[in-house]
Order: sequence, then C-alpha cells, then structure tokens
Amino acid sequence: MYSVGALLILFYSITYLDKITMASVKIFSGSESLYLSESIAKSYGKPLGKMTLQRFSDGEMSPFFEESVRGSDVFLVQSTFPPADNLMELILMIDAARRASAKYVTVVMPYFGYARQDRKDKPRVAIAAKVVANLLSSVGADRLMTCDLHAGQIQGFFDFPVDHLNGSAVFVPYVESLKLDNLVFAAPDVGGVGRARSYAKMFNADMVVCDKHRKRANEIASMQVIGDVEGANVILVDDIIDTGGTICRAAQIIKDKGALSVRAVCTHPLLSGKAYENIENSVLEEIAVTNTIPLRRPSDRLKVMDVAQLFATAIRRVHEYESISSLFIDSN
Repeated sequence: MYSVGALLILFYSITYLDKITMASVKIFSGSESLYLSESIAKSYGKPLGKMTLQRFSDGEMSPFFEESVRGSDVFLVQSTFPPADNLMELILMIDAARRASAKYVTVVMPYFGYARQDRKDKPRVAIAAKVVANLLSSVGADRLMTCDLHAGQIQGFFDFPVDHLNGSAVFVPYVESLKLDNLVFAAPDVGGVGRARSYAKMFNADMVVCDKHRKRANEIASMQVIGDVEGANVILVDDIIDTGGTICRAAQIIKDKGALSVRAVCTHPLLSGKAYENIENSVLEEIAVTNTIPLRRPSDRLKVMDVAQLFATAIRRVHEYESISSLFIDSN
C-alpha cells in the first residue's frame, strides 16, 4: 500500500508532466519578417499568432500580444537585417512574452545581423555579435534558432541553446538538380573555406579558394584564385551577399582562369548599395539565395529557395524535445 504522502507526490508529479506536455506552440512574427513567418506557421500547421506593433509619432515602438501566451512555448520570428529597428522590435517582443508568463521563449532569427563583427580584429572596435547575444540574454530569451551564422563560433557567445540550421538543406537539392559535370566549389575568401569544403565533400568534388585583400569594408584591393578551375563548372559558396563585390570579382577571375560556368549559393541576400547592378553586369549565370531576407526587387539572376519548411520542422522538433541533427546534411 502506498502512503498518503506518496500518493500526493505521484498525483502532483503527473499533473506537472501533463502541464509540460500540454504546453501549446504559438508562433509570432516581427513586422519585417511577416512574409516568412506566415510560411513557417503554414508549414507547421498553425495560424500565426496575433500581435500589434504600435508606433508613436517619434518612431518609438510598442509591440503587444493580442492573445494569451501564458504557459505557452512561444516562437518569435524576426531577422535582424537593416534597419536597426528590427532588432529593437525583437527585443521588445521577447520582453513582452516573458512578462506575459510565456513558458519558453525561442527567438527564431533566420538572419542573425551584426555577425560579421565577431572578433576584435583591430584596436578600439566593438564585438557586435557578442553585444547582440548579451541583449537577447538580458531580456529573457531561452533559445536561439538561426541559419548559417557568419562564423560558427558565435554560438559560444550565448549562455543558452542555439540551433544553428544549415542552408545546405535547401542548396544541396538545388545543386543536384543542375546535373553539372566536373563540378568545383569555390570559397570567395579564406573565411569561407569551411563552407566550401563541406559542399565539396558532399559532392566528392574539388575545391578552390579566392584569396582577397581589402582596403576597407566592401572594397577589395586584390584577389587571386588558389587552385585549378580550367574546364570546370564552378559554384561559389558564401553565407552573405551584401554589395556583391566579392562574389562578382571572384566569378570574373574564375571565369578568366578558364571555368566553363560560374554560379553561386549565398544564404542571406542583403543586396545593399549597387548589388543588383554588380550582379547583372557580372559573369555569374545564377545566384541561389534563401528567403531569410526579402529581396528588394526580383532579378533573373537570383533564384530564391524557401526555408520555411526547414524552420517549421525545427520548431516542431524543439517543442517535442526531439533531435534536430537529422535536419543537417552530413558532409563527412
């Protein structure tokens, strides 16, 4: 026979476990990532949560949820591409969810901005990636879900779990569909060698590196190709395409070295400045990008790959305490 105390402990334990399993998933979107959030919610099978962003006449923001999030697993979708208001809006959303008694707050940040400033590479500079990590921690985020960080070690800036999804999940099927012979992958700079090498392993292909020297941000002084590309179909691999200067310069040099064709896969299409002009005047046949950032305008040279299903699957597995390792394409 069980004692009264043991039975009470068993009852409360079962009640507590029921509350854990009954926690509902609620997905909300920041104002600038609504286009992607709607697709993620549809892929997940739930309607997007209702929230409103109030703006004062001076531009100050005040987001609030129009439905209860008490005891829910809340997923807040917002990339932090320019303008900087996107990051501030996300921070306020996290704080609002935490103050509304959400059980668990996961930040779904398809594009993690400020990631290029991940180390002190010269005196008297900020490490912006760490600053953003501190901000997310300070307002009560429990988890981060993102895609193709500029540098994988940025995960170490966080004191909570980071689900670092990989754009290869959508890019590998795209490359396979091209059915190219004599395939060679190229890193547009030394920092991208790891990404290019992983694709080369997946396809059992060769790899080359474009070694560049910058005068200043977004301005290349010189570049050279390390490796043989003659007679090859080359695919440049990068995480970000900003002004397009590096990718387009690398493509031209590779083409001049005898490549049959040059394409690129770049996860985050920032496409600032003269990016569209640079791309359209380049030798690149096509650039595959994802919709982590919306295109400012369409282009025949840009092919957009949808990552909504990837994030929806990751959200489901995180909520159900399942492994997400199967979402990654193994390059070993």
